[in-house]
Amino acid sequence: MSVTLTKAAWDHPPTVVGYKRLTLRRLGWVLSLGGPPATALTCIGLVPHAGLAFALMTMLAAPLFPWVVIAYFRRRRVAAVLQAYPWRELPCRHQRRPPGSPATVAIPFAENITAMFRIIPLPVPLATLEDNHPDRIWFAGDPRFGGVVSPVGGHYPVRVVPHTPRREECGGEGFELARRVGLVRGSGKATRT
Repeated sequence: MSVTLTKAAWDHPPTVVGYKRLTLRRLGWVLSLGGPPATALTCIGLVPHAGLAFALMTMLAAPLFPWVVIAYFRRRRVAAVLQAYPWRELPCRHQRRPPGSPATVAIPFAENITAMFRIIPLPVPLATLEDNHPDRIWFAGDPRFGGVVSPVGGHYPVRVVPHTPRREECGGEGFELARRVGLVRGSGKATRT
């Protein structure tokens, strides 16, 4: 049984605060990976060995930098989902996972429909965040295409995508809204970022 909490998840004040923290966290990722090489680049010719420092920092940051930049800009998809869908409180199971595998959460939407979602862009231990209800989760989105989850309270919104990519029938109830907020492409395939 799901409980719908508000007209839109964005109407819940802790959700807006959580989204602002998400924005600052992702901006911090971008600055922590892009700032040091940029600083070393500006010091070339002024500080001895700045060129070597720039090359070393660039080699270390280059593999991750594109991902954190994409995560920073894709945070707007989280906001679009929160502004379009209501929070629903649902039971959940946090799946045990071997090291290196993606973090997943299983959410039963109906008696015969359980969706398995992958938490992106980086695994977040939603079960261990401050939460008095680790077996409950707040979900905003479409069960077919993913959405946003948070521990009960809406204070830590995190994007989730279907664990197994699949195409759904184009059209139908909820398809246009999911396409408008970026949960699904026009072809019926759920977005993965």
